[in-house]
Amino acid sequence: MTADSPRSGAAARADAVLDIAGMTCASCVARVEKRLQKLDGVSATVNLATESARVDYPAELDPSRLVAAVREAGYDATVRRTPQAAASPSHDMHAHGASADGGVPLVTRLAASAVLAAPVVALGMVPAWQFPGWQWVSLVLTTPVVLWGGWPFHRATFANARRGAMTMDTLITLGTGAAFLWSVWALVFGNAGRIGMTHSGGPFDPVHDPSALVYFEVAAAVTVFLLLGRVIEQRSKRRAGAAVRALLDLAARDVELEDGTRMSADLLRVGDRFLVRPGEKVATDGVVVSGYASLDQSMITGEAAPVEASPGDAVTGGTLAADGRLVVRATSVGDDTRLAHLARLVENAQAGKSRAQQLADRISAVFVPVVVALAALTLLAWMVVGGFGGASIAAGFTSAVAVLIIACPCALGLATPIAILVGTGRGAQLGVLITGPEALEAAERIDTVVLDKTGTLTTGEMSVAGITPVDGTDAAEIARLVGALEHASEHPIARAIAAHGAADGTALPETSEFAGLAGRGVTGTVDGRAVFAGRPDFAVEVAGALPAVAASAVRDAEDAGATAIVAGWDGAVRAVIAVSDLVRPDSAATVARLRELGQSVILLTGDNPGAARSAASAAGIDRVIAGVLPEGKVAEIARLQAEGHRVAMVGDGVNDAAALAVADLGIAMGGGTDAATHASDIALAGSGLTPVVTALSLSRRTMRTIRGNLFWAFAYNVAALPAAALGLLNPMLAGAAMAFSSVFVVLNSLRLRSAR
Repeated sequence: MTADSPRSGAAARADAVLDIAGMTCASCVARVEKRLQKLDGVSATVNLATESARVDYPAELDPSRLVAAVREAGYDATVRRTPQAAASPSHDMHAHGASADGGVPLVTRLAASAVLAAPVVALGMVPAWQFPGWQWVSLVLTTPVVLWGGWPFHRATFANARRGAMTMDTLITLGTGAAFLWSVWALVFGNAGRIGMTHSGGPFDPVHDPSALVYFEVAAAVTVFLLLGRVIEQRSKRRAGAAVRALLDLAARDVELEDGTRMSADLLRVGDRFLVRPGEKVATDGVVVSGYASLDQSMITGEAAPVEASPGDAVTGGTLAADGRLVVRATSVGDDTRLAHLARLVENAQAGKSRAQQLADRISAVFVPVVVALAALTLLAWMVVGGFGGASIAAGFTSAVAVLIIACPCALGLATPIAILVGTGRGAQLGVLITGPEALEAAERIDTVVLDKTGTLTTGEMSVAGITPVDGTDAAEIARLVGALEHASEHPIARAIAAHGAADGTALPETSEFAGLAGRGVTGTVDGRAVFAGRPDFAVEVAGALPAVAASAVRDAEDAGATAIVAGWDGAVRAVIAVSDLVRPDSAATVARLRELGQSVILLTGDNPGAARSAASAAGIDRVIAGVLPEGKVAEIARLQAEGHRVAMVGDGVNDAAALAVADLGIAMGGGTDAATHASDIALAGSGLTPVVTALSLSRRTMRTIRGNLFWAFAYNVAALPAAALGLLNPMLAGAAMAFSSVFVVLNSLRLRSAR
């Protein structure tokens, strides 16, 4: 439901989604939620990952009031009025890596800053490379890194400061700013520029003379490291609106009405009659008025076999006509269609907040003001103890800077993104694409794996499962003649039969006088014989009653979930050809491996029970839930979650997109639709089910690495902050310690390169 769609009832209410720009942490989220909820009757949930707010409000309230409230909190907002608005400027901005201030892309800031910072770090950390005047070179190189490269952080700091708030950006600005400004002061007014000279009547002594110290490398390195973390974060966010866009891209763009008028599909109204020709998409949900056609609706049901549509049948917008011609009466349009409903399901499922992000933001919300207060107390304490003398002020300022520098969250900022970078890079090498920390968190707790059938457990391609000859007809002759006939058709089942006929390299003969009855069967002349193939009722019309062996073969094929094609020539039934979607070769081994990992495995499919049971048996799956529409798949996932299970959904189609999004972990098969891929947490690049096991194992190992990194980052701060406050660490040593903590989490993360 959108902001324009009030609910019915005595106290009418409506809901809306706001796209919000400018949020960077948990305190931003809390501030927006608080401001929105000050409006009478308004309830709001703000999501930092998707940069959006879902708001429930009285129907009489003008949505512009919601936007105004967000702007009063210091952020920009727009009302998302339709599912199409998922492709909003906010989301597109992040898709291109743009910085929050709408200026230079973050990735550009990162690249330029890294190039400038590299020599600064080298000069600051390697004394042998230092030359007369090197500090001035460092100043020139560091200035654009801190001021321009770090501008997204500083901008957020200043915006929050105007409202009396502190965030992690505040600590970044204070830490890098203090290191930079102190270094500028020491260089211009102190003794930092006098390397090799003497002052105060003695040799140069940087340990006992803080005014001789510069920390440009600290300011530059911290900025670059944190820009790296922000870029990785933005890239994980940009998928938020992609699933909805992929769903809506399935919709037809234009449509031809029954009277021949062509118009935009958006202009259709309930009751309008429109045409659907071969190769065209059904423009909107409706009922067939006349005609016959085979519809590929795998994007809705997941079934590889096309569905025959005839007068009175309901059809879904976005499905594709393989053959035939239909006249359809529209029954639902716009936001009321099934496709739009699926889009909303995916959008709603993605609205939840990441537990990892919530934890990090809560810690940061406490960590930042504590560090700032500790730095201020450090300066004050040194001044009091030293009697407010010049030496005590210098020592206090040095210690306070050390506190800010050593607490600057470089290791904390790198702990998660570096592990993700290495883990996901290794995953890509293994054909496993992991979207971010949410997927890693979820994978560790999974206890139930739900598999779709078509395209997941099976190959998703139709093939001949078996041929039952009638009256001793030669099977090779059946394959040759019927394959030649079907070669003239573009129907998916026909292509499977034609491929089977030519599988041994035999050239298929030509077909003449070919004719097809949409949704029923085909006829033609092959080698002088009048060959036919089609549904059983079509064969009865052509050749009379089915022989007993043929009727039995049809029943057996349908019980196994296969499509039965009855074929023959010269007025007699010669064979029954069973066409089905074959189980992947590695399905059984993957199911067994998942059980070894302690997982319960369930088959959840829109296919008929016969086909589902057959596929499940071949893969060794005991629990089967069949005949489920996309909405039902979401309900089944929710039911399992309500029972206390942590559920991973594995699928490949649009019909799986909503279930993939609502599951604790969504895994999209390689070769699946864009909607499934964008709605998932993990996408498999290769074919087969084996990468599912790899995905779970790699995700768990990456998560353990992240935990180790976070532990070190926090332990480092807990141990180092008191030492810095007591003057046991000057800023140079603090910078070195900070750099070491960063190196540690990087090296720890690099161990993931050997993961399997």
